[in-house]
Amino acid sequence: MLTKPTYTSWGQLLQPDLMLGSSVLTLTPEVLQRHNLKGLVLDVDDTLVPFSMPEASDDLRQWVELIRPTTVLWLVSNNLSQNRISRIARCLDLPYIAGARKPSRRKLRQATKAMNLPVHQIAMVGDRLFTDVLAGNRLGMFTVLVEPMLNPARKKQRYHLRNFEVWLSQILGATLSAKEEM
Repeated sequence: MLTKPTYTSWGQLLQPDLMLGSSVLTLTPEVLQRHNLKGLVLDVDDTLVPFSMPEASDDLRQWVELIRPTTVLWLVSNNLSQNRISRIARCLDLPYIAGARKPSRRKLRQATKAMNLPVHQIAMVGDRLFTDVLAGNRLGMFTVLVEPMLNPARKKQRYHLRNFEVWLSQILGATLSAKEEM
């Protein structure tokens, strides 16, 4: 059984196993198979749906339908709005947990147990290092960092907090260069 190493530094805890360099929509069944991933825990806000948008796009619904036949999917969000997260989950026909408080592992553990898969075959997919990647690594999951989803009406939107996280994690020793070859 494969297990992730014990982390000895913040840089290691903040290092994703995979950086896509684009949105979650580029995470293909082939990439999942290459990394022996059978389950995905997906962050919601800015990973799947721009925070400023109320519902999932047609592109996202198509992506979920492409991934669903081979991969167990769960939504786990820090967002406290049960209304928002449940609406997105219903639209995608996926189970969800809101108010997860990542980087806490408690709600992630709840989702991984419900998936009934070995934790090393489940990826935590998100756009944030200090919540999604940190929580996934702490639980021993495979971690995938994606670029935030952008609201088409706000093309110039900036992600100052995410940029700060990237900068700080590099100072702490994360390399953030493990890009997937497409």
